[in-house]
Amino acid sequence: MAGEARSGGDISDRDGSAQRSVTTITATALAIADMVGIGVFTSLGFQVKDLPSGFAVLALWVVGGIVALCGALSYAELSAAFPRSGGEYNFLSRAYTRALGFMAGWISATVGFAAPTALAAMTFGKYLEGVVPGVPPLAAAALLLWLATAVQLRGIAMSSRFQNFSTYLKVALIVAFVVAGLAIGDRQPVTFVPTIKDIGYITSAPFAISLVFVMYSYSGWNAVTYIAGEVRNPRRSLPLSILASVLIVACLYVSLNVVFLITTPMTEMAGKIEVGLIAGRHIFGENGARIVGALICFGLVSTVSALMWIGPRVTSAMGEDMRLLRPFARVSPSGAPTPAIIFQACVASLLLWFQSFEAVLDFIQFSLTFCSFLAVLGVIVLRWRQPGLARPYRVWAYPLTPLIFLTVMLFMMSYIVIERPVQALASVAVMAAGLLIYAVAAAAGMTKRTAE
Repeated sequence: MAGEARSGGDISDRDGSAQRSVTTITATALAIADMVGIGVFTSLGFQVKDLPSGFAVLALWVVGGIVALCGALSYAELSAAFPRSGGEYNFLSRAYTRALGFMAGWISATVGFAAPTALAAMTFGKYLEGVVPGVPPLAAAALLLWLATAVQLRGIAMSSRFQNFSTYLKVALIVAFVVAGLAIGDRQPVTFVPTIKDIGYITSAPFAISLVFVMYSYSGWNAVTYIAGEVRNPRRSLPLSILASVLIVACLYVSLNVVFLITTPMTEMAGKIEVGLIAGRHIFGENGARIVGALICFGLVSTVSALMWIGPRVTSAMGEDMRLLRPFARVSPSGAPTPAIIFQACVASLLLWFQSFEAVLDFIQFSLTFCSFLAVLGVIVLRWRQPGLARPYRVWAYPLTPLIFLTVMLFMMSYIVIERPVQALASVAVMAAGLLIYAVAAAAGMTKRTAE
């Protein structure tokens, strides 16, 4: 990246070119695995409670996909211009200051990835107990977590093979579920043709609030930016994988919700969280819940693997730039940032043991959304401050695309502040702690880049 204009101080330009072995297909699989968790199997019940319309519900998931795509395309411009691992840590350091970059990295390195990892692992344990009665959920969760850790410690080649296989299996099972639902499910009296009532539903407060939770289901669309330094031909592959993953997931989400709605009465799903299990019983009979539980378990394997891959890359990138975190910059000959991987696994294990990850996720949600907001805003900031910056990819329909995403993120943050003020305040405190740590480290000379 020699000769490109830069901002944010002394940020390393090392991009891991010697270890760029991740293909576009693997990068896409990683993003799909990170996005498709349990949200789509659990959120419909709360949507149909206030939006009893097939068209309005599908519109939610289509709009959510469009917003996620706007964010993804904005990230694609940043990733192509700065093809280095680290996600928001890299972007905020470039667009603003190293302090803001450290704040984003601090959130990711501490609990930003460890908490979702622990939640996905424990969810796997709970569903596995339903599939195989008598299995201890905590032990199953810990086993999955450390299995994913062992895979990641083997290096990029093993991680790629495992991620590809587990994601292919996840997608294949979801497609099979959709086909089965369409083929053998009993048809419910639901229509997806818009009516005059749908105008009221789509412009209502419940639609806007439901969109917040739909966006949480799409979270993970930015996964590949955390491993940008490991992707082959990043200026081409990153935009392509980001675009492909969001489109594939949007199609899966819309298809799943179509099957839920046409096979299961809305009255049975309204207000319920176990929508997937309820729909499974309607499609497959008494063993349906166990079949859907197994599907979710298989899917969560790839999710935990993805989180254990991308999270440590943030910590490792920070270690490359800062003496304070230098031990985390160590990478094995096979390309695995070993100390960073073990660190995240240990934090996730502690959260599993104390089972406090849901509370952690609750209070860091505002800060995670805020960092994504700043990253996409950085596209506009950099267009203004560095017009001559080499941009191999430019976001479509600029500035409309980033503005759509920023508007929805601003609404989500406002919702969190209004509905969960204590959690929002705690989230701000976490961000402030990151800035304070950076200030102290800078004063001690510990924020300077490690020796090349």
